[in-house]
Amino acid sequence: MDLNALAQTVTEYVRAHAEWTPWIVGLLAFGESVALVSLLIPATVILIGIGALIGASGLDFWPIWSGAVIGAALGDSLSYWLGFHYHDRIARIWPMSKNPGLLNRGHAFFERWGLAGVFIGRFFGPLRATVPLAAGACTMPTLPFQFANWSSAMIWAGLMLGPGAFGADWLVRH
Repeated sequence: MDLNALAQTVTEYVRAHAEWTPWIVGLLAFGESVALVSLLIPATVILIGIGALIGASGLDFWPIWSGAVIGAALGDSLSYWLGFHYHDRIARIWPMSKNPGLLNRGHAFFERWGLAGVFIGRFFGPLRATVPLAAGACTMPTLPFQFANWSSAMIWAGLMLGPGAFGADWLVRH
């Protein structure tokens, strides 16, 4: 199944089962944020599509946004935990072992930017899942990590879902 077919399938499921949308979005955001899983789940395109579906179908934005925030923050928390507990061994585990450059870039980005890097990293594709892993491997204190994690998840969820949700609504009204 290609990316477009997967996005279409998920979007159609959401359209048919709106009550599950916050859970589906939460799982997609979680998968997009977990270091070892994010390479396999093309969640960004699907989340943007669901955002458009929110606006076009009148789904309630805030529960779906909450699902995205919780999923993304928990995914980064798991990545941080993996880095914290497995340090350098994580680089030898698939799929990181097949993409060593990703982890190296995440580590370099974290080393350069620190706390701000955890926040900013969420907004850049492959860094999204590797920066929390690097933060854990560098034993960044948990409280500052979680502050950057949750605050960036709130903004990221709005950026993923908001344009479609509010843009489609605006287009319908004008």
